[in-house]
Amino acid sequence: MVRNWVVLLLAMGFAAPNAFAEGPVKRDTVKSGSWSMTLPLGLQGDAAYFPDDNPMNEGKVELGKLLYFDPRISKDGSISCATCHNPYHGFTDPGAFSAGVNRKLGGRNSPTVINRLFSADQFWDGRAKDLEEQAHGPLINAVEMAMGSHDDVVTEVKRFKEYAPHFAKAFGSPDINMTRIAQAISAYERTVVSGNSPYDRYQAGDKSALSPSAVLGMELFNGKANCVTCHASFNFTDENYRNIGVGMDKPKPDLGRYDVTKKEEDKGAFKTPTLRNVAHTAPYMHDGSEATLMEVIEFYVKGGIKNPQLSADMKPITLTSSEKQALVDFLHALTGDVTNSDPPKAFPQ
Repeated sequence: MVRNWVVLLLAMGFAAPNAFAEGPVKRDTVKSGSWSMTLPLGLQGDAAYFPDDNPMNEGKVELGKLLYFDPRISKDGSISCATCHNPYHGFTDPGAFSAGVNRKLGGRNSPTVINRLFSADQFWDGRAKDLEEQAHGPLINAVEMAMGSHDDVVTEVKRFKEYAPHFAKAFGSPDINMTRIAQAISAYERTVVSGNSPYDRYQAGDKSALSPSAVLGMELFNGKANCVTCHASFNFTDENYRNIGVGMDKPKPDLGRYDVTKKEEDKGAFKTPTLRNVAHTAPYMHDGSEATLMEVIEFYVKGGIKNPQLSADMKPITLTSSEKQALVDFLHALTGDVTNSDPPKAFPQ
């Protein structure tokens, strides 16, 4: 399987979000195992990532949703995956840093779960190879859900007898283990996608879907502002890692990707986030340091924060006030329909 799928897409000609053809755009269907889903308008099914050892089925998705929203599998019963990746806040956290058990704060802003179907590597620094590996971390992280061990997580889930039939439906037997818990949560997360935004409808031929200001913003995004260099393709991310200077002026900056690769050029580099539903995911940057989209644009206008590893793509640009507002209006036009986002009405007892 190709991990850096964006490289492949770029090579095939899917170089920029404005590469959509005029006229109706077919809605793609993705399939894995016995499960399938028709994607919202604008999303490309050939970019979906499913690991070979975790085929999808409806039972697995249903179980994963229960586990994702269930706070009882944290140390004090107060924190779930949805606490920090909240569907009412774009599957992120409205705080710069999320509060876990005993209100302990993490050190990075919670990235969105939306459209993780189209990504392999997870976390701001890409340290998890897929959603399955990512799901293991927060459950035992001392500043998140703070369970003592993965065995403790399994014991807690087993305590609720009604979970066993859900595991049987999902996996063919009622056995509960950490691998299955992570696979179920990941299966659910892959069903949380967003498309059919005003931008997608505009590209499909509805020229009334975008305001004149948003159209100008789209032109700037793909042209003078050069946002498309990093926020490329239909999901508005190239899934790569760059140093844009965020936090690099601090005495002890977060070195991001460098802590994973130990490569000098990766110091201060973080994954380019999707811009889908970005109007709902404030605050911005890996440290939550920018409160609004206008602040983000101002950060880019000045060319980021200079440091030895600053990306060559970060250069000061000149934009008028109306052009900056047009970019904001375009980013708002990337807000679409989010699938499978309603919390469960009840949990297994």
